[in-house]
Amino acid sequence: MEKRIVMPFTAEKAKELKAGDSVLITGVIYTARDAAHKRLVELLEKGEPLPMDVKDSMIFYVGPTPAKPGQALGSAGPTTSYRMDAYAPQLLDVGLRGMIGKGLRSPEVIDAMKRNTAVYFGAIGGAGALLSKCIKKAEVIAYPDLGAEAIHRLEVEDFPAVVVIDSQGNNLYETGRAEYLNGLK
Repeated sequence: MEKRIVMPFTAEKAKELKAGDSVLITGVIYTARDAAHKRLVELLEKGEPLPMDVKDSMIFYVGPTPAKPGQALGSAGPTTSYRMDAYAPQLLDVGLRGMIGKGLRSPEVIDAMKRNTAVYFGAIGGAGALLSKCIKKAEVIAYPDLGAEAIHRLEVEDFPAVVVIDSQGNNLYETGRAEYLNGLK
């Protein structure tokens, strides 16, 4: 059964999700990759404001392609999340509630997620053209010099994702593998 998330993504909403849940996300989310994350953390370290309010928000780890006519954005497939692991705990500590990407996360990120009632979602790699159809509006809001890796404000509708790591630290990569291996016995 798919669950619907309408932004903002509060701690109460995060607590309701369990690893393995399929979700459809609607509302405003942001994009950022490693270069943008580095700049965001530098701002936090200087005590300066971020270019967007991350409280109860989500960041999609993506470097989208340019939009074709009639599209808000081009292909928008997730990038590998571990590249953001050095920066994610600081953003989680200031209210970021969700991250969307692909691949494993470090123990430090998982600890910060549990501490801050946050969730890590997986988006399907290789399906960027399909995911872009869920993006209704996109605008660059920070770091245009980074090109595709600039921070975008996206308005999404029924954006599909799977809860990979829930706010309790339950990890689908571990539980799913264990279930599979048990099924082979």
